[in-house]
Amino acid sequence: MASESLTTEHAPTASEYIVHHLTHLTSGVQKGPFDLSVVNVDTLIWSIGIGVLGSLLMFLGARRATSGVPGRFQAMVEIVVEMVEDQSKSIVHGNRAFIAPLALTVFVWVLLMNSLDFLPVDLFHKIFDVVGMEHEVEYFRIVPTADLNGTLGISLGVLLLMLFYNVKIKGAMGWTHELFTAPFGTSKNPLFAIPLGVVNFAMQLIEFVAKTVSLAMRLFGNMYAGELLFMLIALLGATWTGFNTQSVLLGGAHIVAGSAWAIFHILIVVLQAFIFMMLTLVYIGQAHEGH
Repeated sequence: MASESLTTEHAPTASEYIVHHLTHLTSGVQKGPFDLSVVNVDTLIWSIGIGVLGSLLMFLGARRATSGVPGRFQAMVEIVVEMVEDQSKSIVHGNRAFIAPLALTVFVWVLLMNSLDFLPVDLFHKIFDVVGMEHEVEYFRIVPTADLNGTLGISLGVLLLMLFYNVKIKGAMGWTHELFTAPFGTSKNPLFAIPLGVVNFAMQLIEFVAKTVSLAMRLFGNMYAGELLFMLIALLGATWTGFNTQSVLLGGAHIVAGSAWAIFHILIVVLQAFIFMMLTLVYIGQAHEGH
């Protein structure tokens, strides 16, 4: 009885459980809301690891491709490749030798990172407990896209590609001219041309920032909310105290809500990867066009 009392006393509350599972394994203590010296190690490990896995899967798909009747894996890869190629062809009007593979990489990478949300939230904490590393690795999150740092890192890469293609397609002078003359045009009168140039540049700057931030926030918000909902649903089952009315009702709600949310979340995982890929293509496609 004393051991049961001690266990109950030290059992985390629902809020403590959620906070613990939403805390990252970091390289240090963060000082302030913006600290570049701190790295979320778990996000880095999973994003790189899943990127390598995705590249390996696509490499195996290409290496084992045959001209005859394709197997299931080859058929799946061909469907994804054709889908991405069709979308890139309809959005980007120009040389797609690099852009189509880029879009494919983004889709597969984000899809696999999102899919990590289907792993049990306590899986790796239990593994660390078994191997005796529970004190060395107290916090460890699995889903890189549920971390704003991860999604913002990808969207910053998309921003660099937008800037690169603006310069490549329009030339440095042509793009500089566009920055100060679009979207409101210019005037031959210097009294109006200078204020218009300042306003145009400010609008262009806001547009690039908005695209980058919204691209990161959209993916992060959906995956973070999904992860949080999984935890809240899991806590319904954690309220089991025996075969009584409250426990049975909450346990039943846990099974029904968990099953329904898992099915719905599959759509979210795929849809968010598709949207991220499409917006990447749209933003790069816009860089190919002038105002």
